[in-house]
Amino acid sequence: MSIIETALIEKYPYIVIEGPIGSGKTTLARKLGDRHSVNLLLENTEANPFLPKFYQDAPRYALPTQLFFLFQRAGQIRDLTQRDMFAEATIADFFLEKDPLFARLNLNDEEFALYRQIYQHLQLQASAPDLVIYLQTPVDALSERIGQRNVSYEQDIPREYLARLAEAYSAFFHQYDASPLLIVNNEKLNIAENEEALDLLVERIMQIRGRREFFNPNLT
Repeated sequence: MSIIETALIEKYPYIVIEGPIGSGKTTLARKLGDRHSVNLLLENTEANPFLPKFYQDAPRYALPTQLFFLFQRAGQIRDLTQRDMFAEATIADFFLEKDPLFARLNLNDEEFALYRQIYQHLQLQASAPDLVIYLQTPVDALSERIGQRNVSYEQDIPREYLARLAEAYSAFFHQYDASPLLIVNNEKLNIAENEEALDLLVERIMQIRGRREFFNPNLT
């Protein structure tokens, strides 16, 4: 591990990476995890039996899909807290504050009211991340990357849904101020295929001085 990478984890022991489906948040979390001795906290989408059905019939399966993810994330956060999350650095590809974003996007008013009751009843209390990295990705890039990873049930995701999702993320992070935030223009930053891109991102993270900063790399 390089001096820069060691310093990154010392400066930000709890990093959350966020972005819409196809933005590469899990890939980035794994890549950073490969370079550091950290605990990876990853969303297990494959464990959700309702997710493939949701992409086929969203109105019917939105609520069970959302509740499954809510309980899954709550369990992961609680397990982490019980282990003392500060005993080792943690990199996550989700955080609980975002969960209501999906719920409001996909549920009708009655379902969302039920979801809010359950969310509040769980009394979820997660520590604020030391850094949030938001991968802001154009809809065309999201669609292309979803196609490249070739998950069967994702191939029929409507472009209109991706556009609504990207817009909801932008609105959420426009107001977010609970943790230091790095907004990354992810259109040309292909972490999955370019180690140089990852190096550039790590260098940019180490240059953060304010609560809200932007990274607009121009890679060819």
